[in-house]
Amino acid sequence: MTESRLQSELSSEEQLRPTLEQAFARVHKAAFGVAIGTAGALLMGVLTLIVLVRPAASSFPLQLMSEYFAGYTVSWAGLFIGMAWGFGVAFVAGWFLAFCRNLAVAITAFSIRTRAELEQTRTFLDHI
Repeated sequence: MTESRLQSELSSEEQLRPTLEQAFARVHKAAFGVAIGTAGALLMGVLTLIVLVRPAASSFPLQLMSEYFAGYTVSWAGLFIGMAWGFGVAFVAGWFLAFCRNLAVAITAFSIRTRAELEQTRTFLDHI
């Protein structure tokens, strides 16, 4: 391999590295959990508010959530309890989702890196 070709390959690899690091960056588990938790709290609050404000929406069986969320009722006090539960459950789900995504990316990167190193070793041994 000529030196100019080797230089051009190194420079293209150096240019590609920041893009790849951004594409496969780790997801901050706590930040993702807070974002998903906030969405869950807002969703629970809006659903409870709709049932409280619109009499036609009272046929929506939101009171069943009291089976899962202790202290929740379809009331003004239950609105805040439901939002707290919605945040907590969605935070845990978001944290776990970010954890699984980070783990999958790490395993995939390790696998690709290991295969590439093995391929370089095979090529080297073929020339001996």
